[in-house]
Amino acid sequence: MVRHGCGVKDHRMHEVKLSDGIITLSPLRLDDVETHLAGEDELLVRWLNGGPGTREGIEAYFRHCMKQWDIAGPLRAFGIRIGADEVLAGTIDLRFAGKDLAPGQVNVAYGLYPSWRGRGLATRAVLLASRYAAGEGGAEAVIQVEPENPASAAVAQRAGFTAGKPTHREDGTRFDRYIRDLHTAAAR
Repeated sequence: MVRHGCGVKDHRMHEVKLSDGIITLSPLRLDDVETHLAGEDELLVRWLNGGPGTREGIEAYFRHCMKQWDIAGPLRAFGIRIGADEVLAGTIDLRFAGKDLAPGQVNVAYGLYPSWRGRGLATRAVLLASRYAAGEGGAEAVIQVEPENPASAAVAQRAGFTAGKPTHREDGTRFDRYIRDLHTAAAR
């Protein structure tokens, strides 16, 4: 088990738990599906999901995420949890490989459910996930944000990311890129 600050690690990836004392990150699980569906709003659909979720689709995606943990795959999807009972407040995903990533880069994507926004929780999650990514060999974290999503860009900046060169997807969609050296993330 990996716990922030103690450095103990065992090989059961699905038991990873990171905490800063306010939030806890742990892998998504099937009992998170209902909370995720209930928390999905227009902003999550627009910026993160690409379309409204269905029970079947979310279950399939969460099973995929769980499988990625089991095989130590390139996707590490966490639930952002609050309080002693670890209420699901949103998600944060790390991708250690991808078409738009150079070797050593890790893509960070996050979203909070409406009732949890505006409290600094996404910034905390990005900081915890960045430390985890550094510990897993990542050299640089990348957050890709559509220019029309200033709230997400503000999270990246509060978490110590700096503006990089924008990119364009095949469909022409522009993404502003925010970059952070993970060697400095590990030291914090």
